[in-house]
Amino acid sequence: MQHSGWLEDYALFMAIKDYYQGRPWSQWPEPLKLRRPDAMEQMKSQLSEDIFFWKGVQFLFFRQWYRLKSFANQSGISIIGDLPIYVAEDSADVWANPIQFQLDESLNPIEVAGCPPDGFSADGQLWGNPLFDWDYMKKDGYQWWIKRIAFQFHIYDVLRIDHFRGFDAYYAIPAGSSTARIGRWRPGPGLSFFQSLEVSLGHQNIIAEDLGFLTPSVRRLLYDTGYPGMKVLEFAFDSRDGSGIDYLPHNYPRNCVAYVGTHDNETALGWLASAPRPDVSLAREYLHLDSREGEHWGMMRAVWSSVADRAIVQMQDVLGIGREGRMNIPSTLGGNWRWRLLPGYNTPELEHRLWRQMELYGRIPAAWETSAKS
Repeated sequence: MQHSGWLEDYALFMAIKDYYQGRPWSQWPEPLKLRRPDAMEQMKSQLSEDIFFWKGVQFLFFRQWYRLKSFANQSGISIIGDLPIYVAEDSADVWANPIQFQLDESLNPIEVAGCPPDGFSADGQLWGNPLFDWDYMKKDGYQWWIKRIAFQFHIYDVLRIDHFRGFDAYYAIPAGSSTARIGRWRPGPGLSFFQSLEVSLGHQNIIAEDLGFLTPSVRRLLYDTGYPGMKVLEFAFDSRDGSGIDYLPHNYPRNCVAYVGTHDNETALGWLASAPRPDVSLAREYLHLDSREGEHWGMMRAVWSSVADRAIVQMQDVLGIGREGRMNIPSTLGGNWRWRLLPGYNTPELEHRLWRQMELYGRIPAAWETSAKS
Protein backbone atom coordinates (compact mmCIF):
# COMPACT_ATOMS: atom_id res chain seq x y z
CA MET A 1 0.00 0.00 0.00
CA GLN A 2 2.96 2.37 0.45
CA HIS A 3 3.17 2.61 -3.38
CA SER A 4 -0.54 3.20 -4.00
CA GLY A 5 -0.20 6.98 -4.04
CA TRP A 6 1.83 6.96 -7.24
CA LEU A 7 1.78 3.48 -8.80
CA GLU A 8 -1.67 3.65 -10.42
CA ASP A 9 -0.92 6.93 -12.18
CA TYR A 10 2.58 5.85 -13.15
CA ALA A 11 1.52 2.51 -14.66
CA LEU A 12 -1.33 4.13 -16.59
CA PHE A 13 0.99 6.90 -17.79
CA MET A 14 3.56 4.42 -19.10
CA ALA A 15 0.92 2.25 -20.77
CA ILE A 16 -0.63 5.22 -22.57
CA LYS A 17 2.81 6.51 -23.53
CA ASP A 18 3.64 3.15 -25.12
CA TYR A 19 0.27 3.12 -26.88
CA TYR A 20 1.06 6.50 -28.46
CA GLN A 21 4.59 5.40 -29.41
CA GLY A 22 6.41 7.46 -26.82
CA ARG A 23 4.77 10.80 -27.54
CA PRO A 24 4.84 13.22 -24.58
CA TRP A 25 1.57 13.52 -22.70
CA SER A 26 1.21 17.12 -23.89
CA GLN A 27 0.62 15.65 -27.39
CA TRP A 28 -1.95 13.05 -26.35
CA PRO A 29 -5.62 13.48 -27.31
CA GLU A 30 -7.22 16.25 -25.30
CA PRO A 31 -9.41 13.98 -23.12
CA LEU A 32 -6.33 12.03 -21.95
CA LYS A 33 -4.16 15.11 -21.65
CA LEU A 34 -6.79 16.64 -19.36
CA ARG A 35 -7.46 13.32 -17.58
CA ARG A 36 -11.20 13.32 -18.25
CA PRO A 37 -12.79 10.45 -16.27
CA ASP A 38 -14.48 8.70 -19.20
CA ALA A 39 -11.28 8.68 -21.28
CA MET A 40 -9.24 7.49 -18.31
CA GLU A 41 -11.61 4.59 -17.62
CA GLN A 42 -11.60 3.58 -21.26
CA MET A 43 -7.79 3.41 -21.36
CA LYS A 44 -7.63 1.54 -18.07
CA SER A 45 -9.84 -1.13 -19.58
CA GLN A 46 -8.21 -1.15 -23.01
CA LEU A 47 -4.62 -1.23 -21.68
CA SER A 48 -5.17 -3.39 -18.60
CA GLU A 49 -2.46 -5.91 -19.56
CA ASP A 50 0.09 -3.16 -20.20
CA ILE A 51 -0.79 -1.50 -16.91
CA PHE A 52 -0.26 -4.81 -15.14
CA PHE A 53 3.12 -5.16 -16.86
CA TRP A 54 4.35 -1.78 -15.61
CA LYS A 55 3.19 -2.55 -12.10
CA GLY A 56 5.08 -5.84 -12.33
CA VAL A 57 8.26 -4.08 -13.40
CA GLN A 58 8.04 -1.85 -10.34
CA PHE A 59 7.33 -4.83 -8.09
CA LEU A 60 10.45 -6.63 -9.30
CA PHE A 61 12.58 -3.52 -8.98
CA PHE A 62 11.56 -2.77 -5.42
CA ARG A 63 11.87 -6.38 -4.36
CA GLN A 64 15.45 -6.40 -5.63
CA TRP A 65 16.16 -2.96 -4.22
CA TYR A 66 14.99 -3.79 -0.71
CA ARG A 67 17.13 -6.92 -0.72
CA LEU A 68 20.14 -4.83 -1.66
CA LYS A 69 19.33 -2.18 0.94
CA SER A 70 18.84 -4.79 3.64
CA PHE A 71 22.22 -6.33 2.84
CA ALA A 72 23.90 -2.92 2.92
CA ASN A 73 22.28 -1.94 6.22
CA GLN A 74 23.21 -5.27 7.82
CA SER A 75 26.79 -4.58 6.74
CA GLY A 76 26.79 -1.21 8.49
CA ILE A 77 26.35 0.78 5.27
CA SER A 78 23.79 3.56 4.84
CA ILE A 79 22.54 4.48 1.38
CA ILE A 80 22.32 8.13 0.38
CA GLY A 81 19.63 8.97 -2.15
CA ASP A 82 19.78 12.01 -4.42
CA LEU A 83 16.47 13.84 -4.86
CA PRO A 84 16.26 16.33 -7.75
CA ILE A 85 14.24 19.37 -6.79
CA TYR A 86 12.43 19.42 -10.13
CA VAL A 87 10.63 16.77 -12.19
CA ALA A 88 10.46 16.41 -15.96
CA GLU A 89 7.58 18.00 -17.85
CA ASP A 90 6.88 14.71 -19.62
CA SER A 91 6.38 12.74 -16.42
CA ALA A 92 3.61 11.04 -14.53
CA ASP A 93 4.21 13.58 -11.74
CA VAL A 94 3.14 16.55 -13.84
CA TRP A 95 0.46 14.73 -15.83
CA ALA A 96 -1.23 13.42 -12.68
CA ASN A 97 -0.79 16.60 -10.62
CA PRO A 98 -0.90 19.61 -12.98
CA ILE A 99 -2.38 21.86 -10.33
CA GLN A 100 0.88 21.64 -8.38
CA PHE A 101 2.83 23.32 -11.19
CA GLN A 102 2.93 26.69 -12.93
CA LEU A 103 1.04 25.72 -16.08
CA ASP A 104 -1.31 27.71 -18.30
CA GLU A 105 -4.88 26.73 -19.24
CA SER A 106 -3.53 24.37 -21.92
CA LEU A 107 -1.24 22.75 -19.32
CA ASN A 108 1.92 24.17 -20.87
CA PRO A 109 4.65 25.62 -18.62
CA ILE A 110 4.51 29.37 -18.15
CA GLU A 111 8.11 29.59 -17.00
CA VAL A 112 10.77 26.91 -16.62
CA ALA A 113 13.71 26.15 -14.36
CA GLY A 114 17.38 26.89 -14.81
CA CYS A 115 20.30 28.97 -13.56
CA PRO A 116 21.44 32.42 -14.70
CA PRO A 117 24.73 33.08 -16.52
CA ASP A 118 27.86 32.92 -14.36
CA GLY A 119 31.61 32.44 -14.65
CA PHE A 120 31.09 28.91 -15.91
CA SER A 121 28.39 29.53 -18.55
CA ALA A 122 27.72 32.72 -20.48
CA ASP A 123 24.22 31.53 -21.41
CA GLY A 124 23.37 30.07 -18.02
CA GLN A 125 21.72 26.69 -17.67
CA LEU A 126 18.32 26.07 -19.25
CA TRP A 127 16.95 22.99 -17.51
CA GLY A 128 13.43 23.36 -18.88
CA ASN A 129 11.55 21.75 -15.98
CA PRO A 130 8.14 23.12 -15.03
CA LEU A 131 8.16 25.18 -11.85
CA PHE A 132 6.17 24.43 -8.73
CA ASP A 133 3.19 26.54 -7.75
CA TRP A 134 4.44 27.16 -4.23
CA ASP A 135 1.48 29.36 -3.31
CA TYR A 136 -0.92 26.52 -4.09
CA MET A 137 1.27 23.95 -2.36
CA LYS A 138 1.39 26.00 0.82
CA LYS A 139 -2.41 25.91 1.14
CA ASP A 140 -2.43 22.19 2.01
CA GLY A 141 0.83 22.21 3.93
CA TYR A 142 2.97 21.01 1.00
CA GLN A 143 1.37 17.57 1.02
CA TRP A 144 2.64 16.64 -2.46
CA TRP A 145 6.20 17.30 -1.34
CA ILE A 146 5.79 15.63 2.03
CA LYS A 147 4.54 12.45 0.37
CA ARG A 148 7.42 12.62 -2.09
CA ILE A 149 10.06 12.92 0.62
CA ALA A 150 8.39 10.40 2.91
CA PHE A 151 8.64 7.83 0.14
CA GLN A 152 12.33 8.59 -0.36
CA PHE A 153 12.99 7.47 3.20
CA HIS A 154 11.41 4.11 2.40
CA ILE A 155 14.15 3.49 -0.14
CA TYR A 156 17.13 5.41 1.28
CA ASP A 157 18.65 6.01 4.70
CA VAL A 158 19.91 9.54 4.00
CA LEU A 159 18.53 12.01 1.47
CA ARG A 160 20.47 14.68 -0.40
CA ILE A 161 18.09 17.37 -1.62
CA ASP A 162 19.37 18.84 -4.87
CA HIS A 163 19.41 22.60 -5.57
CA PHE A 164 18.64 23.57 -1.98
CA ARG A 165 18.93 27.25 -2.84
CA GLY A 166 15.76 26.86 -4.94
CA PHE A 167 13.73 26.63 -1.74
CA ASP A 168 14.87 30.14 -0.85
CA ALA A 169 14.60 31.62 -4.34
CA TYR A 170 14.41 29.99 -7.75
CA TYR A 171 15.33 31.24 -11.20
CA ALA A 172 12.37 31.43 -13.60
CA ILE A 173 12.92 31.57 -17.37
CA PRO A 174 10.11 32.33 -19.85
CA ALA A 175 8.97 29.11 -21.52
CA GLY A 176 10.28 28.80 -25.08
CA SER A 177 13.56 30.59 -24.36
CA SER A 178 16.65 29.20 -26.07
CA THR A 179 19.02 30.21 -23.26
CA ALA A 180 18.80 31.15 -19.59
CA ARG A 181 20.03 34.71 -20.17
CA ILE A 182 16.59 36.21 -19.60
CA GLY A 183 14.98 35.24 -16.33
CA ARG A 184 14.31 36.44 -12.82
CA TRP A 185 14.57 35.22 -9.28
CA ARG A 186 11.31 34.43 -7.54
CA PRO A 187 10.82 33.66 -3.84
CA GLY A 188 10.62 30.00 -2.84
CA PRO A 189 8.70 28.58 0.11
CA GLY A 190 11.53 29.23 2.57
CA LEU A 191 11.62 27.91 6.10
CA SER A 192 7.87 27.21 6.29
CA PHE A 193 8.36 24.30 3.88
CA PHE A 194 10.97 22.61 6.06
CA GLN A 195 8.97 23.31 9.22
CA SER A 196 5.96 21.57 7.65
CA LEU A 197 8.23 18.70 6.65
CA GLU A 198 9.49 18.24 10.19
CA VAL A 199 6.01 18.44 11.69
CA SER A 200 4.81 15.68 9.35
CA LEU A 201 7.86 13.42 9.24
CA GLY A 202 9.89 14.32 12.30
CA HIS A 203 13.61 14.96 12.09
CA GLN A 204 15.09 13.27 9.04
CA ASN A 205 18.65 12.63 7.90
CA ILE A 206 18.90 15.21 5.11
CA ILE A 207 21.89 16.71 3.29
CA ALA A 208 21.40 20.05 1.54
CA GLU A 209 23.08 20.45 -1.85
CA ASP A 210 23.99 24.09 -1.32
CA LEU A 211 26.43 24.53 -4.20
CA GLY A 212 26.32 27.40 -6.67
CA PHE A 213 25.30 31.03 -6.18
CA LEU A 214 24.57 31.47 -2.48
CA THR A 215 23.11 34.62 -0.96
CA PRO A 216 23.01 35.49 2.76
CA SER A 217 19.35 34.46 2.65
CA VAL A 218 20.23 30.96 1.39
CA ARG A 219 22.92 30.61 4.05
CA ARG A 220 20.42 31.66 6.70
CA LEU A 221 17.89 29.10 5.48
CA LEU A 222 20.52 26.36 5.66
CA TYR A 223 21.43 27.42 9.20
CA ASP A 224 17.79 27.52 10.29
CA THR A 225 17.09 24.01 8.99
CA GLY A 226 20.17 22.61 10.69
CA TYR A 227 20.96 20.48 7.64
CA PRO A 228 24.59 19.87 6.70
CA GLY A 229 25.68 21.53 3.48
CA MET A 230 28.35 20.38 1.03
CA LYS A 231 32.00 21.29 0.59
CA VAL A 232 33.70 20.22 -2.64
CA LEU A 233 37.48 20.39 -2.50
CA GLU A 234 37.93 20.89 -6.25
CA PHE A 235 35.95 24.14 -6.00
CA ALA A 236 38.46 25.58 -3.52
CA PHE A 237 41.06 26.24 -6.20
CA ASP A 238 38.83 27.38 -9.06
CA SER A 239 40.05 30.81 -10.16
CA ARG A 240 36.78 31.43 -12.04
CA ASP A 241 34.77 31.49 -8.82
CA GLY A 242 35.34 34.02 -6.07
CA SER A 243 33.76 31.77 -3.44
CA GLY A 244 36.61 29.24 -3.49
CA ILE A 245 37.78 30.21 -0.03
CA ASP A 246 34.63 28.62 1.44
CA TYR A 247 35.75 25.25 0.10
CA LEU A 248 39.25 25.26 1.61
CA PRO A 249 39.32 22.59 4.34
CA HIS A 250 40.49 24.97 7.07
CA ASN A 251 37.18 26.82 6.64
CA TYR A 252 34.89 23.79 6.87
CA PRO A 253 32.33 23.72 9.68
CA ARG A 254 31.67 20.46 11.47
CA ASN A 255 28.12 20.29 10.18
CA CYS A 256 28.92 19.61 6.55
CA VAL A 257 29.70 16.82 4.10
CA ALA A 258 33.14 17.08 2.49
CA TYR A 259 33.88 15.74 -1.00
CA VAL A 260 36.93 15.71 -3.25
CA GLY A 261 34.45 15.91 -6.12
CA THR A 262 30.91 14.72 -6.71
CA HIS A 263 29.48 12.65 -9.57
CA ASP A 264 29.16 15.92 -11.53
CA ASN A 265 32.87 16.73 -11.26
CA GLU A 266 36.13 15.33 -12.55
CA THR A 267 37.87 12.60 -10.63
CA ALA A 268 40.84 13.86 -8.59
CA LEU A 269 43.36 12.85 -11.25
CA GLY A 270 41.03 14.10 -13.96
CA TRP A 271 40.85 17.49 -12.27
CA LEU A 272 44.63 17.67 -11.84
CA ALA A 273 45.06 16.94 -15.55
CA SER A 274 42.41 19.33 -16.88
CA ALA A 275 42.13 22.30 -14.49
CA PRO A 276 43.99 25.54 -15.28
CA ARG A 277 47.65 25.26 -14.29
CA PRO A 278 47.51 28.10 -11.71
CA ASP A 279 44.61 26.32 -9.98
CA VAL A 280 46.53 23.04 -9.89
CA SER A 281 49.66 24.78 -8.60
CA LEU A 282 47.67 26.33 -5.76
CA ALA A 283 46.16 22.95 -4.89
CA ARG A 284 49.58 21.29 -4.84
CA GLU A 285 50.96 23.98 -2.57
CA TYR A 286 48.00 24.11 -0.19
CA LEU A 287 47.53 20.34 0.06
CA HIS A 288 51.23 19.40 -0.03
CA LEU A 289 50.63 17.02 -2.91
CA ASP A 290 53.45 14.82 -4.14
CA SER A 291 53.93 11.78 -6.33
CA ARG A 292 55.25 9.64 -3.50
CA GLU A 293 51.94 9.72 -1.64
CA GLY A 294 49.98 9.98 -4.88
CA GLU A 295 48.33 13.31 -5.61
CA HIS A 296 44.85 11.80 -5.58
CA TRP A 297 45.55 10.32 -2.14
CA GLY A 298 46.63 13.76 -0.97
CA MET A 299 43.31 15.23 -2.07
CA MET A 300 41.39 12.49 -0.30
CA ARG A 301 43.53 13.02 2.80
CA ALA A 302 42.41 16.66 2.86
CA VAL A 303 38.73 15.81 3.21
CA TRP A 304 39.30 12.88 5.59
CA SER A 305 41.45 15.02 7.90
CA SER A 306 38.99 17.93 7.93
CA VAL A 307 36.53 18.56 10.77
CA ALA A 308 33.57 17.72 8.49
CA ASP A 309 31.22 15.26 10.17
CA ARG A 310 31.05 13.27 6.94
CA ALA A 311 33.63 12.82 4.19
CA ILE A 312 32.81 11.14 0.88
CA VAL A 313 35.22 10.11 -1.87
CA GLN A 314 34.49 8.40 -5.16
CA MET A 315 35.77 4.90 -5.73
CA GLN A 316 37.38 6.21 -8.90
CA ASP A 317 39.65 8.34 -6.71
CA VAL A 318 40.53 5.45 -4.41
CA LEU A 319 41.55 3.48 -7.51
CA GLY A 320 43.44 6.40 -9.04
CA ILE A 321 41.37 6.60 -12.22
CA GLY A 322 41.59 9.66 -14.47
CA ARG A 323 39.10 11.47 -16.67
CA GLU A 324 37.88 8.21 -18.20
CA GLY A 325 36.23 7.43 -14.86
CA ARG A 326 34.14 10.59 -14.67
CA MET A 327 30.56 9.70 -13.82
CA ASN A 328 28.59 12.57 -15.31
CA ILE A 329 29.00 15.77 -17.31
CA PRO A 330 26.00 17.99 -16.50
CA SER A 331 23.83 19.28 -19.35
CA THR A 332 25.11 16.63 -21.78
CA LEU A 333 23.41 13.60 -23.27
CA GLY A 334 25.01 10.20 -23.81
CA GLY A 335 28.01 8.55 -22.25
CA ASN A 336 27.09 9.43 -18.67
CA TRP A 337 26.53 7.12 -15.69
CA ARG A 338 28.33 4.23 -17.38
CA TRP A 339 31.33 3.72 -15.11
CA ARG A 340 31.17 0.43 -13.21
CA LEU A 341 33.24 -1.05 -10.41
CA LEU A 342 34.30 -4.47 -11.67
CA PRO A 343 35.22 -7.58 -9.69
CA GLY A 344 38.89 -7.87 -8.82
CA TYR A 345 39.40 -4.17 -8.11
CA ASN A 346 40.55 -4.81 -4.55
CA THR A 347 43.97 -5.82 -3.30
CA PRO A 348 45.20 -6.43 0.26
CA GLU A 349 47.51 -3.42 -0.10
CA LEU A 350 44.69 -1.10 -1.16
CA GLU A 351 42.40 -2.41 1.57
CA HIS A 352 45.07 -1.88 4.22
CA ARG A 353 45.92 1.60 3.02
CA LEU A 354 42.30 2.72 2.95
CA TRP A 355 41.61 1.25 6.40
CA ARG A 356 44.70 2.95 7.82
CA GLN A 357 43.59 6.33 6.47
CA MET A 358 40.13 5.87 8.00
CA GLU A 359 41.70 4.80 11.28
CA LEU A 360 44.15 7.70 11.30
CA TYR A 361 41.46 10.34 10.82
CA GLY A 362 38.72 8.79 12.95
CA ARG A 363 36.48 7.86 10.03
CA ILE A 364 35.78 4.23 11.01
CA PRO A 365 32.26 3.66 12.44
CA ALA A 366 32.36 2.28 15.98
CA ALA A 367 30.48 -0.86 14.90
CA TRP A 368 33.13 -1.61 12.28
CA GLU A 369 35.96 -1.15 14.76
CA THR A 370 34.32 -3.59 17.16
CA SER A 371 33.82 -6.09 14.33
CA ALA A 372 37.43 -5.77 13.18
CA LYS A 373 38.76 -6.42 16.67
CA SER A 374 36.53 -9.44 17.32
